[in-house]
Amino acid sequence: MLVGRLFLRHFGTMAPIAKTFDYLVIGGGSGGLASARRAAEFGAKCAVIERGPLGGTCVNVGCVPKKVMWNTAVHAEYLTDHKDYGFDVNGTTTFTWKTIKDKRDAYVKNLNKIYQANLDKGHIQTILGDAKFVGERCVEVDGNKYTAQHILIATGGRPVFPNTPGVEFGISSDGFFELEDLPKKSVVVGAGYIAVELAGILKTLGSDVSLLIRRDKVLRSFDSMISTELTEELQHIGINLMKQTQISKVEKAANGQLNVFTNNGEISDVDTLLWAIGRVPNIENGLDTVGVELDSHGNVKVDEYQNTSSPGIYALGDVCGRALLTPVAIAAGRKLAHRLFNNEPNSKLDYNNIPTVVFSHPPIGTVGLTEEEAVAKYGKDQIKTYGARFTPMYHAVTERKTKTSMKLVCLLPEEKVVGLHMMGIGCDEMLQGFSVAVKMGATKSDFDSTVAIHPTSSEELVTMR
Repeated sequence: MLVGRLFLRHFGTMAPIAKTFDYLVIGGGSGGLASARRAAEFGAKCAVIERGPLGGTCVNVGCVPKKVMWNTAVHAEYLTDHKDYGFDVNGTTTFTWKTIKDKRDAYVKNLNKIYQANLDKGHIQTILGDAKFVGERCVEVDGNKYTAQHILIATGGRPVFPNTPGVEFGISSDGFFELEDLPKKSVVVGAGYIAVELAGILKTLGSDVSLLIRRDKVLRSFDSMISTELTEELQHIGINLMKQTQISKVEKAANGQLNVFTNNGEISDVDTLLWAIGRVPNIENGLDTVGVELDSHGNVKVDEYQNTSSPGIYALGDVCGRALLTPVAIAAGRKLAHRLFNNEPNSKLDYNNIPTVVFSHPPIGTVGLTEEEAVAKYGKDQIKTYGARFTPMYHAVTERKTKTSMKLVCLLPEEKVVGLHMMGIGCDEMLQGFSVAVKMGATKSDFDSTVAIHPTSSEELVTMR
């Protein structure tokens, strides 16, 4: 009897045995989920570790709810044009923020459930909590250890805040989706796509918006035509664009409103201050424990196959700091699964000619090299550009006007289209098809030989001279 008690006592104090998988994915965002599901299809035993709602930034506080709000803002624009198209809109049209917020949030929660159902269907285990590397190909979550032959880091990123007195009185892009009502007066800080998208949404829905940028233009990493045109358009729709502006401090009044102090004056009675000055990777996972190297910005360093510096550990998506787009993470995740679990050793994502859309007002579509990048790569004498700027036919009868601008960047002598950039109504939807052409190596002659669809804005891309 004594021996039995000693036996039970000995084994009762043993550390729990680590559970083993073929593939362990840290991060339940779009890239991680896509990679795990594809690996499971190939027969791999998989698990996904996630501390929050499934779907990551895109589904919960990114492109999905943002697109819902952008669609809402587009309705506001069209309401302005109704009378010009003969519709008698009697009385005052009211907008109720709570209505669309409730519907948007319900839609997102349903997506969370769908993601969970897909994991369950694929027999992929979901592990809730924060993962920390505690040894070679071993992580710990809430005291439980998990090992795998292959571990993927797909932890995404988060908004960054400045070191400014009173910074805590502002919100990030995440906080935008927690707003219970449309702020009457807003200040948005930043010149990137998140800043211009949210500023445009707020303004179009009726908020008094100031957009503060450090230099003279927004979207400076985009083609100069896009940067210039959108900077002008933001001012055209009534946004108070404050250039060469930085905030020195923020104070909160007794009534809850904010006073924002800048080098170009004070902005008072602000209801919402939104910081959109960049994002940083989520790397608080004990990566140094297993020798995963980071670059100077804290992004996980990977090679063209998504390998990190530590064998058996991979990374993709926003945590790598390159091409921060949901479809990129999904594509990279699936390519990685094919390489690891379907005997496709050369499977990798081609990061060239990735199309992207900015849901500004009007929207932007771009793929390939900017004119500046093309000149730097090939030389100015090897590059020829074609362009068009016009008022789309939709505005033929409206008082409200927006412009459409388009540019083709071509490499001589065959005039291969190495860049395509456009801003205007419908550019978000027309880009995908033209991206296929650019990806296939189409030339200006190929574009010219395609019969135009009339009357459309897209026909300009095949009729430029």
